[in-house]
Amino acid sequence: MAEMAEFDRVRRFNRTVTQRVGALHDHYLGRDRPIGQARLLWEIGDDGQDVRKLRERLGLDSGYVSRLLRALEADGLVTVEPLPRDRRARTARLTEAGRAERAVLDGRSDELAASLLAPLNTAQRARLVAAMAEVDRLLTAATVTLDTIDPDHPDARSCLLAYYSELQERFDTGFDPARSLLPDTDELRHPRGLFLVARLHGEAVGCAGLKLPVGAPAEIKRMWIAPHARGLGLGRRFLAELESLAATHGREALRLDTNKALDSAIGLYRSAGFQEVPAFNDEPYAHLWFEKRIP
Repeated sequence: MAEMAEFDRVRRFNRTVTQRVGALHDHYLGRDRPIGQARLLWEIGDDGQDVRKLRERLGLDSGYVSRLLRALEADGLVTVEPLPRDRRARTARLTEAGRAERAVLDGRSDELAASLLAPLNTAQRARLVAAMAEVDRLLTAATVTLDTIDPDHPDARSCLLAYYSELQERFDTGFDPARSLLPDTDELRHPRGLFLVARLHGEAVGCAGLKLPVGAPAEIKRMWIAPHARGLGLGRRFLAELESLAATHGREALRLDTNKALDSAIGLYRSAGFQEVPAFNDEPYAHLWFEKRIP
């Protein structure tokens, strides 16, 4: 019953928002186009956008995006052209008329925002804006996917390069991957392990590896989250997923090591139930070692 009450509240919220922001009208913000076309104009932006990324960003299928783009092309608002280096990829760009239309939409969006806030007193406005920020954060968190991929996948490599770069900046001694006890890629492939990547709107924003040595506890390696994706609960979500996977593979404990400079990560590990233990490896960059028994 409690779950059904939650569903009802979510559905009521969705109905209120779609009505109040005018999403139900074919002429969004009083213009001659529905909200889907208007949103696409905004996403394309001043610098243009790869059509594939537009689809990923908005979570739309290719056929629908193509129909939206054709309608905008017919109105002279966008151009869609293949990339010279890859004829299969297409880029959408705003025309001068498209930029003018987007400016009008921006102005009317500001007017709509003002109309939402105007009836409220100062305290109510602050509560509404804060609540909107929280809803935005939580909905963004719910959009993130966790996928198992090969550690040599381009998304994995991009995350790891960013991870090494951040460690180089944060560690007092700097960071050299060649000196670290980082597992090779074979140790993060089935059956010896696995590698997870977090994606937000198609962009890789985090990674985590799990080693599954025979007859030993599972071990977390290379866990990293992009700075702009922090605050979405991805660290805790990674830990929960890795613990579940370790249990699925018959492990009774989960281990990790970390550097003293990573204070936020250390706090996360402790709050997730990891206990400090004696060193179980010779990692030169580690100051603390943790273990968690898996129920």
